[in-house]
Amino acid sequence: MRSSERGDVGQMLLASGLVLMLSLLSMAWYGVSVAGLGEPYDGGSREVLDTSSDVITVWQPLVENRTATLISAGNDWDAACEAAALSAADDLMRHGEHRGVEIVLTDISVSNNSGVFTISAEAGIADRHARMEIASLTATVDLN
Repeated sequence: MRSSERGDVGQMLLASGLVLMLSLLSMAWYGVSVAGLGEPYDGGSREVLDTSSDVITVWQPLVENRTATLISAGNDWDAACEAAALSAADDLMRHGEHRGVEIVLTDISVSNNSGVFTISAEAGIADRHARMEIASLTATVDLN
């Protein structure tokens, strides 16, 4: 009977050792993966700069054309400007996804001054190497 007890003790010791070794291995793997998160961004990537140039260039005509299309479809001026800005933000986000860059427009606001609408937003553009914020992205739509 003693020989079977020793076999059980040996198996338990082996199982405990394996569990300890696997937990140490998983902690080491987690530590290595987290260590890469603090790496500085690489300024050598031009994709963010090129995309920000595209966003600045297309914002005004995109919002203006969308507003005109929505008004001709029967929407009122305020709703058309707001919907144009939101749909432009969605399309720019998808454009960024196709280029491998994240484009997020926040703080979208629409103001009306006697039929002259000013649509402004803040844009954040990032990829895995760099990030950029455009503080004031504005479009003016004159509906008079």
